[in-house]
Amino acid sequence: METRIIDYFPEYNLGNAAQLLADGQLVAFPTETVYGLGADALNADAVRQIYQVKGRPSDNPLIVHIGQTQQAEELAEVTPLARQIMRDFWPGPLTLVLPARPGLLPPETTGGLATVGLRMPAHPAALQLLQDSQIAVAAPSANLSGRPSPTEAEHVWHDLQGKIPLIINGGECLAGLESTVLDLASPVPAILRPGVITAADLADLLPGLAEQTRLANGGIAKAPGMKYRHYAPRAKVLLCPTEHIFTTYQQCYQQLLNEGKNEPRIAVLASMNGLTGLAGAEHCFLLGENLAQVAQNLFAALRWTDEIQADLVLAERFPEQGLGIAIMNRLNKAAAGQ
Repeated sequence: METRIIDYFPEYNLGNAAQLLADGQLVAFPTETVYGLGADALNADAVRQIYQVKGRPSDNPLIVHIGQTQQAEELAEVTPLARQIMRDFWPGPLTLVLPARPGLLPPETTGGLATVGLRMPAHPAALQLLQDSQIAVAAPSANLSGRPSPTEAEHVWHDLQGKIPLIINGGECLAGLESTVLDLASPVPAILRPGVITAADLADLLPGLAEQTRLANGGIAKAPGMKYRHYAPRAKVLLCPTEHIFTTYQQCYQQLLNEGKNEPRIAVLASMNGLTGLAGAEHCFLLGENLAQVAQNLFAALRWTDEIQADLVLAERFPEQGLGIAIMNRLNKAAAGQ
């Protein structure tokens, strides 16, 4: 299959992309979080292609992207609280898990659950595609399953070239982490996947909101990113507190030498503070000077470690407060807890 990339500009005609979706094909498109791999959420055959192309486990539910709030009412049972949150935070990087209306969405989209995750993205290309097509689009991240999520069209091309017909290039994603997933289908609302919208941001509407990333009874994942190893580069990832990066780097370098690795290549992913003392290290990626920059650059950094063929990845550990919770959620999954 030939994969085309088109550059998006304001007022660009996305009719061809909308037609591909209507025809049951896949389209990769930018959002403010990461690039998504979209299919008609009501078309089971189209959605199955997402799992096949990504190599994604079929019990991992998909987020449905919409361009109008009316579509939420059509697809899910929307409470007054949910409507208020939509008014305050949509379009934006927030997914709401709601009871799905029976008989509309195929199990391929919902992961066989009675709930559905809905989001209205803020990126102009995504909104235009959704509004022009008038299709509810099921879209996980546009990468091979388990790999770092794509925040640039080039990342999508690297993973999915020859597997999908079209990639819409909308530039670098500003948020850099997947959307916050808020469960409103349970008696007690909870954040199932942390993102750039934090519990503090939602405190006025949901005081005491809990961060809850554990699985439901029976090992059921109600949101993407809860059940499997994600975001991992090819090399082993180790997490290290800021103050120990220099000594840990030295220890790991010596260990690799002892194991017979000639000129070990250790990739260091850290903030400005974390890179202090590593001026002589060859392979360092500056994540940023604040947590927002770290979030935006994290997945690109993890992909960079593959480009340089790192033997080991040493990543800075950040305080698990505010946006740091979402950053560490991704890093912990990339490191598989190491």
